[in-house]
Amino acid sequence: MIQKLTKEWTEPAEEGRTLRSKWMGFGKGVTEKLASATKASIYQYGLMVAIVGFLLGRAMILSELTPFVLPYLAAIYMLKRERAPIAALSLVAGAMTGYHGQVGFVILAIITYVLIQKVVAKYVQNPTKALPYTVFGASMATRLGIVFFLDGTISNYALMMATVEAGLSFILTMIFLQSVPIVTSRKMKQPLRNEEIVCLIILLASVMTGTVGWIIYDMTVEHVLARYLVLAFAFVGGAAIGSTVGVVTGLILSLASVASLYQMSLLAFAGLLGGLLKEGKKVGVGIGLLVGTLLIGLYGEGATQVSVTLMESMAAILVFFLTPKSVFTNLARYIPGTVEHSKEQQQYLRKIRDLTAGRVEQFSTLFQTLSNSFQTPAQMSNREDAERDVDFFLSNVTEKTCQTCFKKERCWVQNFNKTYDSMQRIMTETEEYGEIKDQVLMKEWKKECIKPEKVVQAIRNEHGQYQANQKLKRQVMESRRLVADQLLGVSRVMGDFAKEIQKEKAAHHYQEEQMLDALREVGLEIGHIDIYSLEKGNLEIEMSISSDNGHGQCEKVIAPILSDLLSETVIVKKEEIGFYPNGFSHVSFGSAKQFVIDTGVAHVAKGGAWVSGDCYSTIELGSGKYAIAISDGMGNGERAHLESNETLQLLQKILQSGIEETVAIKSVNSVLSLRTTDEIFSTLDLAMIDLQDATTRFLKIGSIPSFIKRGNNVIKVEASNLPMGMIQEFDVDVVSEQLKAGDLLVMMSDGIYDAPKHVENKEMWMKRLLSELKTDDPQEVADVILEKIIRNEQGNINDDMTVIVAKVKRNTPKWSAIPLYKSPKLVKKRGRKSS
Repeated sequence: MIQKLTKEWTEPAEEGRTLRSKWMGFGKGVTEKLASATKASIYQYGLMVAIVGFLLGRAMILSELTPFVLPYLAAIYMLKRERAPIAALSLVAGAMTGYHGQVGFVILAIITYVLIQKVVAKYVQNPTKALPYTVFGASMATRLGIVFFLDGTISNYALMMATVEAGLSFILTMIFLQSVPIVTSRKMKQPLRNEEIVCLIILLASVMTGTVGWIIYDMTVEHVLARYLVLAFAFVGGAAIGSTVGVVTGLILSLASVASLYQMSLLAFAGLLGGLLKEGKKVGVGIGLLVGTLLIGLYGEGATQVSVTLMESMAAILVFFLTPKSVFTNLARYIPGTVEHSKEQQQYLRKIRDLTAGRVEQFSTLFQTLSNSFQTPAQMSNREDAERDVDFFLSNVTEKTCQTCFKKERCWVQNFNKTYDSMQRIMTETEEYGEIKDQVLMKEWKKECIKPEKVVQAIRNEHGQYQANQKLKRQVMESRRLVADQLLGVSRVMGDFAKEIQKEKAAHHYQEEQMLDALREVGLEIGHIDIYSLEKGNLEIEMSISSDNGHGQCEKVIAPILSDLLSETVIVKKEEIGFYPNGFSHVSFGSAKQFVIDTGVAHVAKGGAWVSGDCYSTIELGSGKYAIAISDGMGNGERAHLESNETLQLLQKILQSGIEETVAIKSVNSVLSLRTTDEIFSTLDLAMIDLQDATTRFLKIGSIPSFIKRGNNVIKVEASNLPMGMIQEFDVDVVSEQLKAGDLLVMMSDGIYDAPKHVENKEMWMKRLLSELKTDDPQEVADVILEKIIRNEQGNINDDMTVIVAKVKRNTPKWSAIPLYKSPKLVKKRGRKSS
């Protein structure tokens, strides 16, 4: 019963919601269809062309000139020829309803222009360039022809006015060619240049002159429209655009009606005030217009006409408030300097960035696919693979021995299994021992085969080719694996690069202004500041400053001030003196590393020779890591030196390219194992220290242990990996350790570790040696270790010896932070809001 009642109660409500949603959807659909039909009628069917033509046909300046007709018709004829008849008819209709009585001139001017344009198009290659001259000629010919027809003569005044009218038409033709497409096209793809903005304003003001004489409740329509135009552009573009629109619009209106001359001052002042008050939104812009109206209105027409002028301004403000915000937003996208324009530009740049990142990701995917294609193909099981190799082996043997034997059919047709098994056993015996030790097998084989020794010898000979084929196959497979690993590494690097491209760069306008104020407050001359990142430990700040003649104000003053503002140590990364044309320098600031590495090296060649088989390298990678590496080539002398040096060079290049260290080591190992047939191997001892948190990754390939000296304690670090180049495929054993400030990292070659022959427990001996050291200077420690090793061996140097000592120290800035009156937390707090 309850369920029934609940159903009866809820069904009407659900039906009501359904009907409401249907009506809302229906209303939304009708609105969208109405808006689409309106846009289609305005742009697609030429309604906008007709409206503008009608008003320009009515427009007039200096009480007798109509210079707008021919430029508009010419612009439409050149840009949208299919709309030319609509433009001509609308111009004639406007002239017929106008007050100037120039219908005959308009009709004759249109006919004259069309005839001249046909002739020009036939003989001129580029009619668009000749268009202003065509309009000038048509205007002069029409005006002077009418004057001569009516008066029978042409006076100097008539000639002057005809020349002025034709000259204005000449100029307006060039203006309308730029501004008419802006008004008549549905979409604009590019932002407007300043010249295009002025041309657009001239066109709109010219259209407004077509409303001269329209009065509603004592309010002049052209004044209301002109003030609305000033309000719109002041709200969108600010004071500069607003005042420009006011001056241009007022000038054209004053030419149309000399009594409206004061309107130029009113509109210019209102545009200036409205632009200055645009931070107050529409209300601020409207107040700017009212203030300008009161001040200039009293000056222009006195107190008696102020009420009418105020009513016109109030009407313009009312229309301004009723205009949807989307109209101003769309307009602002094409005005340089506006926020909407900046967002549009950022959106465009974002599209370019995403497109670039997409291309990089495509390349990354391509390299990933190539890597997969070069990976070891799916092989059959080991048993099937071995059987196939045996089949190939025995087929080659039988081809050389049994093919011409008269007992071939009996052996390989009637007794196939027995013959095959016997030859396979012989193959196994000769592969293991080089001869057949199983006498029973040999007796049975002699009973079955009439050429037993020849077959056995053929099997022995085939073993050499078989082994060569197997080695070639392994090398080919390793080459494929090497290429696959390299392509995979490149794919990962490009994938990471694509992610870096797609990272959003937050805007830090507030922080830039605060830094600028803080630095200028202390008397520094700063041009501009650009903040690219405020991430902890990864600051990126660039600025332009005046030259200090080498006094080091960037390092001594600016960096400490920034350190105080950002609560993080800031250092100068790069300084380019005189970078800008005004003599200012370009300076880049970044985060200081939390730790620095101080290293000391001691090494000697076997027997005191010049060339050592050991090579070492210490490099700081761009990713905030510090790499220490020792490579020991097999043997001694120049050959071993070249081997170890090439290993380090390969590793350094691969690490600097951004490839992860384990992939880098595997790639180096593959190269070493493939490049030569000689058994020459290299050991590698690599330590990657993160300079932000001092975490260290040890990758030891055939190398001896390393040691960490922390106070009186000594910690051993070791890993078990074979030397590089010994086997084609291996897993890199990575050991991670957390270093601390003051730690000594001691890395050495086997010549140091294995030198004391009389010592059984070399690990304890080395720990005791390190714990007894009285110094913590890295270079002194390295020298002491090498000296003690050589003294213990009575001066004999039986192997190449290399020892590297690295001391981990906290990075202490050379200059401390300079506190200011502002709170350093303010930047961080406000920065998160504005980012």
